[in-house]
Amino acid sequence: MDIILEQVEYKYQAGTPFERRALTDINLEIPSGTFLAIIGHTGSGKSTVIQHLNALLKPTKGKVRIGSHVVEAEVKNKNLKPIRQKVGIVFQFPEHQLFDETVLKDVCFGPMNYGVPEEKAKEKARHALNQVGLTEEIYDKSPFELSGGQMRRVAIAGILAMESDVIVLDEPTAGLDPRGRKEIMDLFYKLHQERKLSTILVTHSMEDAAEYADEIVVMHKGTVMRKGTPSEIFASPKDLMVLGLDVPEVVKFRLQVEEKLGVSIPSPSMDMGVLAEQIAQLIKGGKTHD
Repeated sequence: MDIILEQVEYKYQAGTPFERRALTDINLEIPSGTFLAIIGHTGSGKSTVIQHLNALLKPTKGKVRIGSHVVEAEVKNKNLKPIRQKVGIVFQFPEHQLFDETVLKDVCFGPMNYGVPEEKAKEKARHALNQVGLTEEIYDKSPFELSGGQMRRVAIAGILAMESDVIVLDEPTAGLDPRGRKEIMDLFYKLHQERKLSTILVTHSMEDAAEYADEIVVMHKGTVMRKGTPSEIFASPKDLMVLGLDVPEVVKFRLQVEEKLGVSIPSPSMDMGVLAEQIAQLIKGGKTHD
């Protein structure tokens, strides 16, 4: 399901003395099946953008096309349920959204809220829990008896059980240790591939953006500054640093090598192993590039 934002503007508390513009003239196309990462410093508009993707927020100017649905400024939308069923958002610390008395009931809530009969909802919930690596031993437990990592997986299963076409991840690894972050991101990438999902990742982790995304959007002061593949975005790391953004370790390593050897590495890879081979070939060939 394609998502297109056309000249989207958003103002918080519009028409009041506290009005604040968060987004300005956002034009963005997210083709079906894309893994898109959105990066930017705090306050750049990342979270505001993703809340437009399932109509949690409505633009104060412009329009958002979500598949066949259109959310437009000054046009009333009577039924937003179909949009929210198709676009699921996993917020920071999604385990804080758990509330039901058992794991299975919690994961069933989403499908049943959209009219799925109880037995069918249970079937979807079991499948979703299996997808996130949780066994039936915990189905009848309270979500609050689980470990933090398990609770997060239950919350993710609740989104998956709705069988959304698009999954939006707002800093999904917040608060996890390095191993936990890797496990969760690998899980999302596996689901992205298996279910052919459109996946939108908001992250402060340049490593995750570089490793998993097909394309990256750079936000700054409520606008889209740049959009491109990870290689294209990180080809000019100093431009990102000016915006207060970090760069992946592989890029930092490349910059250090270029500075030390006084060379420029053409078309550098985002893979550390491949980059090492490129550097070796460059040194072996005695090539330098101004």
